[in-house]
Order: sequence, then structure tokens, then C-alpha cells
Amino acid sequence: MPSTTGRGRRKTGPSIEDVARLAGVSAQTVSRVSTGSQAVREETRARVLEAMDQLGYSPNRAARALRNGSFGTIGLLAYRFERTGEALTTEAVVRAAEEQGYSVTLLSVQQPVADEWEHAAHRLSHQAIDALVIIRAEQATPESLALPAGMAVAVSDSRLVGHYPSVVADQVQGSEDATRHLLGLGHRQVQHIAGPDDSEPAYVRFATWQRCLTEAGIRPPEAWRGDWTARSGYEAGLRIAQERDVTAVYCANDEMAFGLIRALHEHDLRVPEDISVVGFDDIALAGFSSPPLTTVKQDFRRIGQELVRLALDQLGAHGPRHHGRSVIPTELVIRNTTAPPSH
Repeated sequence: MPSTTGRGRRKTGPSIEDVARLAGVSAQTVSRVSTGSQAVREETRARVLEAMDQLGYSPNRAARALRNGSFGTIGLLAYRFERTGEALTTEAVVRAAEEQGYSVTLLSVQQPVADEWEHAAHRLSHQAIDALVIIRAEQATPESLALPAGMAVAVSDSRLVGHYPSVVADQVQGSEDATRHLLGLGHRQVQHIAGPDDSEPAYVRFATWQRCLTEAGIRPPEAWRGDWTARSGYEAGLRIAQERDVTAVYCANDEMAFGLIRALHEHDLRVPEDISVVGFDDIALAGFSSPPLTTVKQDFRRIGQELVRLALDQLGAHGPRHHGRSVIPTELVIRNTTAPPSH
């Protein structure tokens, strides 16, 4: 039932108090759910969203937009913000948004399964955001993540590339540079520690490594599989250390490269004298590891700026939106973990 004001005048729709009463929570909790706050338990959030749907309530977006011109907020959706790539991209998006006078609301997916992405899409319909940036939504598809119609969206490194305006690092060029650098030093074979098999960037780096070896007339060996963590690189390194004919390894990210180097060191194998190592990302530690890591640099700052630009450019746009792709160049940074083979 529509509520009434203290003077007996009826409101035109359900109020935040109506939602709170139906959900059995405080109005402050409803407000937190509306603004995307993470300080709400999932079961409570679900009750509030169900009450909003039942009452036909949504935050007073139109009034706020009329007063301010926009909500001044960009939503940022991802699975596992704590992973290095996601964390660096998030930092870049937040900085770029601040430069444009926008704040950022983080929307996380707990598990990369269809139900979680559907839940995320449902939550988005209740968020007071102007635009949405999606990073590394590797299990999401246009079918599992049905976004509100007309929402300004930009995506990066996910299966949504091609369906929305997107920004991607040049994974192909980076992997070509890494693999050919090692071959150019005289290594007759290059091993690979790949990222997880459900990751689009990991797949592109793996496939490019295979192609480069094949084009050089070399049969690609079976890749070692990691999960982006230093521990997985270390565990692969313990096995690689037993393969005495290995002279070069291209790792799909820097953290796995660091784990590999530790395992090699524990088996009295020197980097680069015995085995050369190349990483990917060029995180801050890469220049200060021992020895400093040769790696492929991703320009996370530029990626964040481009994601925000693509998202905000859609606001107020008329006519069909273009689903083009912006490719950010990578750069091979040669340091001290690569050298010609010693045998």
C-alpha cells in the first residue's frame, strides 16, 4: 500500500520505509543496498531486493538526476577483486573516475557461476549508477548477465568483449614478444606456465605461445597449469626443476614467475644462467626482485582511463551504440632473468 505523509497526503509510490517494513530491516539498511554497499549480509540483501521488487520500489533516481545531472557514480563489477590484475585495473578505474568527478561503487561476484552473474544483474537494476565497468568477468555471458536496458557499459578481458564497448591489453603482442625474445637468445625450446583454463587472457597467452613455437618449427611441449598465484608457480617450478633439459620458461604472469624462480633456487638452478624466465604484467615488484624480472608490461593506468572514457561517452548518446574494441599496447621490459642458454 502507498504510504502517507505526516499531514495525510498520499505519496505517489512506495517509500524506503515501506521496503524496510516488508523486509524486516531498517531504512538505513535499505539505503545501503540501494547504493551498493558491501556492508550488508547476502541474505539480508536478498530480502531487501525481493521487497523492492514486490513493492515496485526503486531509489529516487530521476529526482537525483534532475538535481545533479547524474548520480556521479560508476559501478565496477568483477569476480575476485583481490587478484593482482583485478586490483591494478580497479585502482586505475577509480583514479580515472575521480579525474572525471565520479565515485566508484564496487560490485563483486562471489563465485563465477551463472546464478551469481544473474544475481549481480538483478542487484544492478537497483543501483544508483550512471555507467558500469566490468573487468575479468570470465564466466559471464550476455545470457547470464542480462544488464538493464540502456545502461552505459564498458568491459575488459571477458567473454563480454564484442557485445559491449571493450578495452583489452594486447595479449597477443605481449606473448609474441616474450616467446620470441627467448627464442632469439638461442633457446631451442620454451616452456610455459599458463594461467587457469577458465581465463580468457590466460587462453590468449597460451595459444600465442603455442603458435610462436610452431611457426619457429618447434613442437610446443605440454604447458604447466597455474592459477595466477606465486604458490602455483612454485609448485610448477618444483616439477620443472626435475626436467634437466629446460632452459627457458615463459610465465603467464609475474607472480607465477616469482614462485618458479624460488623453486629453481631451492634446487640450485640459477636464473638466468641455467634457466631464463619471462613474466607478464610488470607489477611493481618485478623491478626489485632478485634478479629483476624480464616481463611484459601492461599499461593498467591507460586501461582504466579508456574503460572510464568508453563508459561515460555513452551517457546521453543517441542511436545505436558501437561495440568496438580498444587495444592497449604492451611492452617487453628486458631485465636480468633472461640470457642465452649456457648448454
